[in-house]
Amino acid sequence: MDIIKSIEHEQLKNKIPDLHVGDTVKVHQRIKEGNRERIQVFEGIIIKKQGGGVNATFTVRRVAYGVGVEKTFLVHSPMVEKVEVVRVGKARRAKLYYLRDRVGKAAKTKENLGARIEDKEISIKEDVEDVVEEAAVTTEEPVVQETMDTVKEENVDTVKE
Repeated sequence: MDIIKSIEHEQLKNKIPDLHVGDTVKVHQRIKEGNRERIQVFEGIIIKKQGGGVNATFTVRRVAYGVGVEKTFLVHSPMVEKVEVVRVGKARRAKLYYLRDRVGKAAKTKENLGARIEDKEISIKEDVEDVVEEAAVTTEEPVVQETMDTVKEENVDTVKE
């Protein structure tokens, strides 16, 4: 089981966007057409978030030419280039399936006017790297403190004379 977790940890992105249900987002997705690659933007409302770890997904809904379109994206997919928050929505439910029955302006969520639109990102892999760095720093700290103490003593001697 530990081997599976280590393989999954390698597949995780370093930083993922802080997404909430009800937010209007622009998802930049890589599309391969033959031998060339392009980025396509899909803008809509997040109606659900699901899963955790490598399997974490979010579903975005938009109405295009009178037809409702929903796309589900993997959070850690290399095909998802970036996710921009356009508008912070006010939602009191975890799943906004009732938006499927709505048409026009009623298919939107209320905007959270007091909220700032920030590109917050949650760091995942840095936690493991910080522990390794802290272990390396603790071995070096005593040497640095000794040199700082000797410098302070010399300064004190020169002031007394």
